[in-house]
Amino acid sequence: MFKINNITVRNFMSVGNQTQAVDFDKEHLTLVLGENIDLGGDDTGSRNGTGKTTIINALSYALYGQALTNIRKENLINKTNTKGMLVTVEFEKDGNTYRIERGRKPNILKLFVNNSELKTEEVEDDAQGDSRETQKAIEQMLEMSHTMFKHLVALNTYTEPFLSMKAADQREVIEQLLGITLLSEKAELLKADIKTTKDSIVQETATIEAIKRANENVQKSIDSLNVKSSAWENKKLQDIESLGKAIMKLDSVDIEKELQLHQELKTWEDNNNALKSLNKEKATLESAAIQGEKTLNKYLNELNKLSSKQCPACEQDLHDHKHEEMTLSAKNNLADATAYLEKVKGDYDKIVAELNSIGEQPKRPITFYDSEAEALGHKNNVESLEKNLTTRIDEPNPYEEQILELKNTAIQEISWDVINELTTLKEHQEFLYKLLTNKDSFIRKKIIDQNLSYLNKRLGYYIDKLGLPHRVVFQNDLNVEITQLGQDLDFDNLSRGERNRLILSLSFAFRDVWEGIYQSINLLFIDELVDAGMDSAGVESALAVLKKMARERNKNIYLISHKDELVGRVNNVLRVIKENGFTSYSNDIDYVEK
Repeated sequence: MFKINNITVRNFMSVGNQTQAVDFDKEHLTLVLGENIDLGGDDTGSRNGTGKTTIINALSYALYGQALTNIRKENLINKTNTKGMLVTVEFEKDGNTYRIERGRKPNILKLFVNNSELKTEEVEDDAQGDSRETQKAIEQMLEMSHTMFKHLVALNTYTEPFLSMKAADQREVIEQLLGITLLSEKAELLKADIKTTKDSIVQETATIEAIKRANENVQKSIDSLNVKSSAWENKKLQDIESLGKAIMKLDSVDIEKELQLHQELKTWEDNNNALKSLNKEKATLESAAIQGEKTLNKYLNELNKLSSKQCPACEQDLHDHKHEEMTLSAKNNLADATAYLEKVKGDYDKIVAELNSIGEQPKRPITFYDSEAEALGHKNNVESLEKNLTTRIDEPNPYEEQILELKNTAIQEISWDVINELTTLKEHQEFLYKLLTNKDSFIRKKIIDQNLSYLNKRLGYYIDKLGLPHRVVFQNDLNVEITQLGQDLDFDNLSRGERNRLILSLSFAFRDVWEGIYQSINLLFIDELVDAGMDSAGVESALAVLKKMARERNKNIYLISHKDELVGRVNNVLRVIKENGFTSYSNDIDYVEK
């Protein structure tokens, strides 16, 4: 139940700096009458401008931050004091107590829940001077728009009648009334959930894609390592095969014979080197002998020519002293040439003798090892090769451990379970969203049909009670049909009194539907609706309905009126007195005899 307990007002419109309070926790019909002492007396004029509607405007301002009509917020401040405006309302809902404090100059908006102030992330609206987040929290808690408030709680002659609204505005009101707005609100929440689910799917998909890319990179590393591992294994096999062949080859060697061959090789190389040297020297001596014979023959020819006293060069006759000189020189040269040739021939004979002593050189011995030292190290070579073979055979593949570690630790398992669950959830949420938003949805149709039937039933009840001769029915398309004696009528076809009867009937029916769907509301204001154009029968009918509502449904109903004759028709009167320009409310309830 939504129960408004009281309201306090200071420097609000005609209320001055002295705080005025009105309690709403009673359960009866109260007539609100005004008395303007500044105008003097009880005449009709003295009841205008006293501040009766101020109570409703203050309640509207406290809950929604705005008056019932288009009054600028600055004009809600008392014009005499011009500051310190504050309205406080206390109410109960769902077992919790609430208090709203709202004012201007200075700007104030506070929401208390069970005497503790509700802290919100305040966003100041500079144009309005309000904290939007706090106001949002208030309206979420109230579950009632300001327009609905004016049609259910604060009925005022200045409020545009429902049937005078534009079709779109009517639909907005009736959809909220019938609970369709709740579906829309739930749809909005569901829409946010769908977005969250989609974001989760996108995030999970991105995570999986990242894992796939990481796995692909790891797989590339594994493939690269596999290639290297394969190459390493092939090289290992080649080395093992090569070492095995080397060992087999060494095992086939007769080492004693190998050492003997190296001795023979040494002798062969010595002889070969000696032969090369002797043959080279022999060739040199042969060339020298030939040259010596040429020189010897030269000098012999010179002596022959000199024997005839002629010059060997030019063949001219020589003088005796010259002939003797040249003959002596030629003889000396001949002697030297003969000695040189004999020496060369002697050396040559010695070389030939040495060559003959060496004899013909056999073929070069073929050895397994290049040197005798290597042959002597044959055993060590075999042992070394066998050790290398064993080591190579036992050598582990250095890439296998890396490949195994990458496969076991770096490769991440990809699971689509979360995405499948989220996708199923999203499809379910989207299906529900269509049920909540599609105008052809059986849920919306069912809610409209059920609640529309109840609305028409209650509307027919109040129309009958208020004595309206018309038939007014909401159609399935939410349009309103007004007929009388089979003739279709518009709202403006009705007289002022008929319109007021219909306005009250609609408001009462709306309230019944609202309370059936949402929550019970203890408070109702009717501001001068029974004054305008209503005849005595209409006023009596309205009073009867209001009394029954207050008595049987425990409502606190305030009827604001200028009709003095109503004083005798109610048990309670709240006096609104304006004196010296300020409004005050009598805390004492006047009990009037019927």
